[in-house]
Amino acid sequence: MSEPVGSVGGVQGREAWVSQESRSVVAWMERHQIVVYLGAIAAGALVGWVAPGAGPGLEHVINPVLGALLYVTFLQVPARDLVRSLRGGRFLTAALVVNFVVVPLVVAAMFTFLPADQAVRFGVLLVLLCPCVDYVIVFSGLAGGSSGRLLAATPLLLIAQMVLLPLFLLLFLGSGLADAVEAGPFLEAFIALIAIPLTLAWLTQAWAARQRAGAAASTAMGAVMVPLMAATLFVVVASQVPKLNDDVSVVLGVVPFYVVFLVVMAFAGLGVARLFRLDAAAGRAVVFTGATRNSLVVLPLALALPDRLNIAAAVVVTQTLVEVLGMVVYVRLVPRLVPAGGDVPPTQ
Repeated sequence: MSEPVGSVGGVQGREAWVSQESRSVVAWMERHQIVVYLGAIAAGALVGWVAPGAGPGLEHVINPVLGALLYVTFLQVPARDLVRSLRGGRFLTAALVVNFVVVPLVVAAMFTFLPADQAVRFGVLLVLLCPCVDYVIVFSGLAGGSSGRLLAATPLLLIAQMVLLPLFLLLFLGSGLADAVEAGPFLEAFIALIAIPLTLAWLTQAWAARQRAGAAASTAMGAVMVPLMAATLFVVVASQVPKLNDDVSVVLGVVPFYVVFLVVMAFAGLGVARLFRLDAAAGRAVVFTGATRNSLVVLPLALALPDRLNIAAAVVVTQTLVEVLGMVVYVRLVPRLVPAGGDVPPTQ
């Protein structure tokens, strides 16, 4: 992080002190990201329980907060690195295979064991069939995964799920329920949550390269990533907890499936990384992209579903809660599954 730009005397000293204080807070939050995220989830659950009337208002905050989070995320990797990462054909192919070949097969194996409620099944499919495009970058980075390659793959992963999700839902549920998902909301999500934040990030990078004020603004933006992630989790949980009411037992019934998914995908992702002989950083990123799901981005889609499927949103949010807890394990487990020091070893 750059040194503070001060004038002279007491002003300079005061700015230096404030900058040092800010750096200390940011450093603490970055070291304790998972604790901060769990705290945000707990606070959101508490607010949703004691102030259920705030839920509808908080729903309108989800997309703006998530868009801001993705803008800051994209800002961390220069545009030239994103373009260079797109040339990594093996990684992109591995990411597509793990998300759109392996994951659907794993979901298919679990499908017949899911609760019979069609809305619950719809919610599980909606979230598990869509790869994450936001906090996967954070968690993968914590485990030494290649954040740059994941960032480069983000638009492609979102476009692929826009195209394939209706087909997967048709395959699993038939035309009656598959027709409930339209391309329009996905296109809106792509524009609002990917295209606009990515464009703004590139414009900010160009500004930072030319002007000192732009560099300072870019540095400041990088410091708010953890608070923005925490705010996103808080808003999502607080807005959805009031909707549970008498459906808690139904929603809890999907928790074991989400846990099984995380366990299976850790080793399935490792298998794909070995198959494509990826280096350690790329292999870890593949494991994370296969395991983390697009719950925050597909939640607006779930909220837009017909009333008969309204429990699907709670099912999606439940996956978020399980996944964040699972990431505590992943951040420690994945570096052991995919050790540093060369390509991922082939299966014996």
